[in-house]
Amino acid sequence: MLKDIFRKKHKYATLSSLPPKPQAEGERAYSSVPVEQTSSRKELPDGLWAKCPKCGDVLFNKDLIENQRVCTHCSYHFRIPARERLNHLIDSGTFEEWDSELLTTNPLGFPEYEEKLEEAHKKSDVSESVLTGKASIEGLPVVLAFNEGNFMMGSMGSVTGEKITRAIERAIELRCPVIIFSTSGGARMQEGILSLYQMAKTSAALGRLAKERLLYISVLTDPTFGGVTASYASLGDIHIAEPGALIGFTGPRVIKQTMRKELPEGAQTAEFNQDHGQIDCVVERAEMRATLGRLLRYHQEGAGYGSTL
Repeated sequence: MLKDIFRKKHKYATLSSLPPKPQAEGERAYSSVPVEQTSSRKELPDGLWAKCPKCGDVLFNKDLIENQRVCTHCSYHFRIPARERLNHLIDSGTFEEWDSELLTTNPLGFPEYEEKLEEAHKKSDVSESVLTGKASIEGLPVVLAFNEGNFMMGSMGSVTGEKITRAIERAIELRCPVIIFSTSGGARMQEGILSLYQMAKTSAALGRLAKERLLYISVLTDPTFGGVTASYASLGDIHIAEPGALIGFTGPRVIKQTMRKELPEGAQTAEFNQDHGQIDCVVERAEMRATLGRLLRYHQEGAGYGSTL
């Protein structure tokens, strides 16, 4: 019996080397070509599906984009490109981009920095980690800035700080409110102390805006960390955050390693920050345009408000 079993195994192991079996009359012929080559199955194109990191459901990417990149099952807010976010917020056709010609150089001669900048530009379709300009939201003029997470994780370099500062200064000239959407890992290490200078520069510009009694709304999205949190992201008259956004100065793992303690559950989330007085309200992405429009109407300066736009 064991000999018969061995013979059967040996037969299957050497089947490919045996001569083809003669075909009996009326017997169906089978191709000797491997199954993989005869299969008509086609591979699905990349980018067709997305997996939600919170609930694990697989989402049709087209439906996800139509839902402003919010999971249709658990409402998890995916990260969203700056221009895509802009289009969901403003009145159609009202955006005028500013300072797109400003380009970052390599002031400290940091190795491979130019290559990283070129790669970031191709990946994000913006010239720097912030997009600035003017537009209208529900008919009300406003100056806007959006950090671009796909450009070196929205890190703040010299040009980033300069573009934000210029946008704030023009808002003062136009007597318009300012809304900044923050998405950043912090100051850009390739520019060293020059990137840290931008914290003071943007903060000083917002101080001038406050003296003119003009509204500044800071919207914090996932993630907002480092020098951005320590400067313009935390200086708003009103602070709004998206659900689940991580907000802080440094990441939870670094804090845990430094303090050698377990962090409170949900620490650094938007909801945790709201509970501890750092955030005024947490707003779903689908409600953001209506919320901003309502806040802008509450803070209108008068009949001449933004009339020079």
